[in-house]
Amino acid sequence: MKITFLGTGTSQGIPIIGSKHPVCLSKDPKDKRLRSSILIEINHMFFLIDCSPDFRYQMLRNNFNKVNAIFITHEHYDHIGGLEDIRPINFHKKIIHTIPIYGLDRVLKNLEKRFFYLFSGEKKKNIFRISFNKLEKNCENFYISNIKIYPLYVFHNTLPILGFRIKNFAYLTDISDIPIDTMNRLKGLNILVLNILRKKSKDNKFLFSETLNIIRLIQPKKTYLTHISNKIGFHKKIQEKLPKNVYLAYDGLKIYNKI
Repeated sequence: MKITFLGTGTSQGIPIIGSKHPVCLSKDPKDKRLRSSILIEINHMFFLIDCSPDFRYQMLRNNFNKVNAIFITHEHYDHIGGLEDIRPINFHKKIIHTIPIYGLDRVLKNLEKRFFYLFSGEKKKNIFRISFNKLEKNCENFYISNIKIYPLYVFHNTLPILGFRIKNFAYLTDISDIPIDTMNRLKGLNILVLNILRKKSKDNKFLFSETLNIIRLIQPKKTYLTHISNKIGFHKKIQEKLPKNVYLAYDGLKIYNKI
């Protein structure tokens, strides 16, 4: 399994338009972050988790042109804003492909409402073809080409959202709380990707302590942190303070997971 971090920033990305924050002015390429998303390659399949507003550029700069399925964590713009740009991928190798999208019922209805013009059926050119696949609250797992995927039910403040587990890899972003049932489904991980938990506090030390506590409870072999705000600090300085086997992800980072 190969995981590519297409983006590792929060909703505004880094640098933020017009910001004079030191991290936004940094010349270190690891401090420049597009909106969060990853692409997973497994058994010649390509799974995209979230389709950010930066999706087109993310695919071009990583030289990707194929997506077999899209998993959506939730409906906030920074996680779905690039959806329209999957149209060229519908025509990969000049063959029309319908791309399945998996998400909560609430999220899929939101997508259909936001992108209503793509579903009108009036367009004959630039065909946009997707299929919606609803993940119910009681869904234990689902399959794509014999690959088992586990939806992970978590919370973004009070909003129920999803993470995803494939084999011994799991991805959780934009979360503030993990229910005990989901914690139990996160055991035995080689790699965990986790956002820096954002509680109602401006104290970055508190944010890191909460995040590291979650990592200690789950006990993955390695953890990569994502969905990173400029307020957290410079990549290099943060990494120096992190414990062993906890890493700050950055755009373009590729990691490999034995399954």
